[in-house]
Amino acid sequence: MAAALGLFAAARVSGAVVLAATAWATGRQPLALLGRSWDSLWYLGIAAHGYGRVLRFQPGVVHSDLAFFPLYPGLVRALTTVSPLGGGAAGLAVSWLAAAVAACGMYALGARLHGRAVGTALVLLWGLLPHSVVLSMAYTEPVLTAFAVWALYAVLDGRWPLAGALAALAGLARPNGFAVAAAVLAAAGCELWRCRGRAGKVTHSLWTGAALAPVGWGAYVLWVGRRVGDPLGGYFAVQRRWGSRFDFGRGSLGFVRHLLLHGDRFVFPMTMVIVAVSVVLYALLLADRAPLPLLVYSGVLLLVTLGGSGFFESKPRFLLPAFPLLLPPARALVRTARARPWHATVVVGALAGLSFAYGAYLVVIAHTPL
Repeated sequence: MAAALGLFAAARVSGAVVLAATAWATGRQPLALLGRSWDSLWYLGIAAHGYGRVLRFQPGVVHSDLAFFPLYPGLVRALTTVSPLGGGAAGLAVSWLAAAVAACGMYALGARLHGRAVGTALVLLWGLLPHSVVLSMAYTEPVLTAFAVWALYAVLDGRWPLAGALAALAGLARPNGFAVAAAVLAAAGCELWRCRGRAGKVTHSLWTGAALAPVGWGAYVLWVGRRVGDPLGGYFAVQRRWGSRFDFGRGSLGFVRHLLLHGDRFVFPMTMVIVAVSVVLYALLLADRAPLPLLVYSGVLLLVTLGGSGFFESKPRFLLPAFPLLLPPARALVRTARARPWHATVVVGALAGLSFAYGAYLVVIAHTPL
């Protein structure tokens, strides 16, 4: 685990160095870019002042901070209370620590399923994704991934109350955090089916874990709904005013058509390629017969990403927590490293170059929401 965490840290520090050099070359401050960009400003505002900020742009377009789930700003607020760190620094500290916890969990899960080498490769590939720069920013994806990976590990270990509690916390981190609860519930349902007719085999811990899993996500959605006067639909109305809705991919397909016919900034076709590769990786994960919780978790994240409209360029970020998609390439990388070490080195080097250069482009140059 120490080696895997060291490789992950080296990847992210190297990416941060490239980003810092790019920022300084353009007269910008790298820490400000990492700690106070786009959604980070909303989260830091919630941490400092609570909920209540609303920006009105035009009729039907109203951005409310109620769209942002409370766990990450709550952690930032707690850290600023007990330490001398300001909001931006605390946000980065929470994200970096969560990314390290997630990397440890990924190694543990990968090693459990396919051996230590695959666990190490899984962590390295996650740290070298094109959008892995987000793992170094004051964003919520590291927090969601940290709770998700250990919840899935707990499910595979049969520790249902722990899995349910971690899934509940994951559900408080991001809107797509309910994917963790879906995985826990699917695994619990499978276990109930396996034990059908043998009531004594179904333990109270399984029921406890299944009951806990959706509590976090459901509680926040209901709280927002009650606050805006529509208990069941209020949160989704808030999201629609941001331009985000689940339309079964119609909006995304329309934008892809626009890209193919007219082109656009580099970030958009790159997004299209990343999402397409993710679909292929999910097919490979299915072919590998991965454990059901991993398939459900990754499948729900992929479904939400493909079927949701809104900020098209943010789709690769939404898929950052879908780390099980990297299991097939991690296994392939290990096989290549054993047979042809030089080829594996070239692959890792190419991934690193893409990750570092594209990350700097996204944060410093692109000027598009992450």
